[in-house]
Amino acid sequence: MLDKRSGSRLANLWDDAKAEGMSGPELLVYRSNTLGSDKRVTNYGGGNTSSKVWQKDPLTGEDVEVLWVKGSGGDSASIKLDGFATLYMDKLRALKGLYRGVDHEDEMVGYLPHCTFNLNPRAASIDTPLHAFVPKACVDHMHPDAIIAIAAAKDSKAITKEVFGEAIGWLPWKRPGFELGLWLEKFCRENPDAKGVVLESHGLFTWGDTPKECYETTISVINQAIDWFERKSQGKAIFGGEVVKSLDAPARRAIAAKLMPRIRGLISEKSHKLGHFDDQPAVLEFVNSKDLRPLAALGTSCPDHFLRTKIRPLVIEFDPAKPDVDAVIARLADDIAAYRVGYQAYYDSCKHPDSPAIRDPNAVVYLMPGVGMFTFAGDKATARISGEFYVNAINVMRGASTVSSYVGLPAQEAFDIEYWQLEEAKLQRLPKPKALAGQIALVTGGAGGIGRATASRLLREGACVVLADIDEAALAGAHEELSRAYGKDFVRPVRIDVTSEDQVATGFAETAVQFGGIDILVSNAGLASSAPIEETTLALWNKNMDILSTGYFLVSREAFRLFRAQKIGGNVVFVASKNGLAASPNAAAYCTAKAAEIHLARCLALEGAEAQIRVNVVNPDAVLRGSKIWSGEWKEQRAAAYKMSTDDLEEHYRSRSMLKRSVFPEDIAEAIYFFASDMSAKSTGNIVNVDAGNAQSFTR
Repeated sequence: MLDKRSGSRLANLWDDAKAEGMSGPELLVYRSNTLGSDKRVTNYGGGNTSSKVWQKDPLTGEDVEVLWVKGSGGDSASIKLDGFATLYMDKLRALKGLYRGVDHEDEMVGYLPHCTFNLNPRAASIDTPLHAFVPKACVDHMHPDAIIAIAAAKDSKAITKEVFGEAIGWLPWKRPGFELGLWLEKFCRENPDAKGVVLESHGLFTWGDTPKECYETTISVINQAIDWFERKSQGKAIFGGEVVKSLDAPARRAIAAKLMPRIRGLISEKSHKLGHFDDQPAVLEFVNSKDLRPLAALGTSCPDHFLRTKIRPLVIEFDPAKPDVDAVIARLADDIAAYRVGYQAYYDSCKHPDSPAIRDPNAVVYLMPGVGMFTFAGDKATARISGEFYVNAINVMRGASTVSSYVGLPAQEAFDIEYWQLEEAKLQRLPKPKALAGQIALVTGGAGGIGRATASRLLREGACVVLADIDEAALAGAHEELSRAYGKDFVRPVRIDVTSEDQVATGFAETAVQFGGIDILVSNAGLASSAPIEETTLALWNKNMDILSTGYFLVSREAFRLFRAQKIGGNVVFVASKNGLAASPNAAAYCTAKAAEIHLARCLALEGAEAQIRVNVVNPDAVLRGSKIWSGEWKEQRAAAYKMSTDDLEEHYRSRSMLKRSVFPEDIAEAIYFFASDMSAKSTGNIVNVDAGNAQSFTR
């Protein structure tokens, strides 16, 4: 990284002991994973690697040369053998005879499947010719910030020569494809001693005769660039110097919590977006600088950057010395509309007769002086990764502008990659989004049986979930379990005591910072108590009311506030109880509080309807397995009320039901998902009983 705060040079992580005995393809995986393990080498999904390996042809039994090259869409850090495309080298070389020139190079992609070795289903990427035609056994193509800073400098050719001499060459900007592959081959033939080449506005190619040689060349070239930048940058003002000071960390997060739902609402008209907040030092240095606006307006340079971030960000005007957030909110709709107009103008001025239709015209990256960076995308991982890519762009701009002048990719070149027909075909091949993709849910009581089952059900449909619970140990366990199953980007824990007004507000603010807002509230926190009325203490009565009535009020109120800030509707599901409709002996406090929940839901359904906020209720009964409620005194108290053993209680509830079936947390979760999804888009103020049938609790 060009940011000196990031610490030491890249380490040589090659381990001969690990590599010993590996096959050619296994060494390629090892090399790729080792390179991808450091984001200073390449970011998520960026760059590609290859090896030319001799293998037996499954048809002829003869030894043939096979190109193993990272397939389309893979990530170097985590790629395995099945992430690589395999192609016959003799067939790839034969494609040169079919090539009709640069005006027809896109058609060459259609020939790549005909070169497939061993029926490998992994699609070859557009970069395949760049690897195939380099006459070396091993090739790395990486996007290190230090190298792209050279590639994006006004005098990048001269800088490349100054830094590397004859060891590393330079080629002018050329969109990846067949023609660039031929350029690389020509360069290698004419410069047999060169170890690599810098591609203008793009990145680095390095090569070697062995996997270890190739890897070590890549690392040493990047370190050489880092050394050079550090020497040249000493004593120079970065980005023209600081012109505003950052707010403190709590103030930055408070502003993010307030702004992100509003941005999200304004850009989620057609599909809901997920947000990510980043206020790391590299970001703050850029957003607080004199050159923020002119550099941001130039856009990014590397194709991998702007495909993730759009060609340029939206700068939110804000003076942290006079932090008027309400004024920012008042201007936000106009600022976002102006960005859309600008993006439409970019599309209209650059489009071709056969260009794909304009895509989402909203910004991905939002920069705010004194506060940091917000990024929004269709899912949390993409929003986070887009932010990481813009940090790469910041590092590139820092280096290039410090030693030279930073040059963004020309608008037409950027457009021709963003709206490339091959890129459009890749987008069209993406799987259809899941039912709750882009949705954010907060589940109270999230560490319990029903809470976990509900979170799992919503996550399975693509939602991001905030698990809220008062039990920190159980919350940590649920978070670990669900993160392992669905991915760390999709799950966040937050401790909330639903009876605490401050904790509820803080929990929802954290949800807004983590994901950008909220779409679904599942109010499920609970307890249960049992006592004859004359033995029901005021403390027990108040405890039931505090958690089951006041707690549901507090989380609903906070959810409504966020829903109204976003202006894209919302969804509340209360987990009440059969006892809210049907009385039970020795449970007056519990039954009364549950009845209050149900009536609160009805009131909220009336209030929220005009804003497309739906409120519905699921009434479980006797969900024993996995329930935290049933692991305590409640189980013993209910058994005593029915004069039976606790071991007989589940069978008692099963046999008393009309359907003679037990009810499990997953059954409740299914009903909650129904209300949270568009399957119930025209339902509000409703109650669904999931109790295996109980005539006393019929709602009609």
